[in-house]
Amino acid sequence: MGLPGSDEIIESISVSGKHSSRLSVDVLLTSSFLAGAYIAFGAFLALMASTGNPWPEGILGLQKLVYAAVFPVGVIYVILTHAELFTENCLLITVPFLRREIHFNSLLRNWVIVWIGNFIGCIAVAYLFGYASGVLRGGPWQSYLYSLAQGKCSRPFIEAFLRGVGANWMSCLAGWMAFKGKTVLDKAIAIYLPVMTYVALGMENSVTNMFTISASLFAVGSTSVVSWQSFFLANLLPVSLGNIVGGAFFVAGIYLFINRRTGLV
Repeated sequence: MGLPGSDEIIESISVSGKHSSRLSVDVLLTSSFLAGAYIAFGAFLALMASTGNPWPEGILGLQKLVYAAVFPVGVIYVILTHAELFTENCLLITVPFLRREIHFNSLLRNWVIVWIGNFIGCIAVAYLFGYASGVLRGGPWQSYLYSLAQGKCSRPFIEAFLRGVGANWMSCLAGWMAFKGKTVLDKAIAIYLPVMTYVALGMENSVTNMFTISASLFAVGSTSVVSWQSFFLANLLPVSLGNIVGGAFFVAGIYLFINRRTGLV
């Protein structure tokens, strides 16, 4: 049996998106809390695996590549368990909306609730397992974590926005490709490649940043560069908007356009 075509993928995504849009607030918050926690654990693992003392010098990009190679496990957890992730829902909810199967208020309701739930899940992992456990309060991990947070909160709005676009273009491509898989291994490989790509390229995922920057704030504290204000205004705001464009336009919108023009949808 061959891989499902784009028309079948769109139907499957639309069914999934409509189901997500109809979930009650308590279910959405609980499921999105889990998704945020899974992404946080993936980012946590990548941070620990890619940081050593001393780190090998003179091998350009190795640390970033190791981080990117490990990070996708969190996204695999999310998609295989059907947890509610804001960045993926930029694809899943947009498809039925563009097909006029759900209303805009249903789309907006889902995105807002899931974003909040993801944030709570990331904050919980950052505080309980990063800060309170003492893991990130010393050694090379604390300084590397701060360097990541500092870089994320120092970019101009447009740069953070564009990195958000690129990240969720690849992340939602991973979600799209996962619908083609028939087995857990198929789906895991389909998810892994695009996610590893955007992480290695230094793109910005809002949910990942919910963990990374909050973990730095807990472990290091506020500084002139990294503060709760800069976290929200200089990073989460432009990156979240970019994530919406990356998933809703570059994946959901473009694939729907192609299929409509070819008469498949």
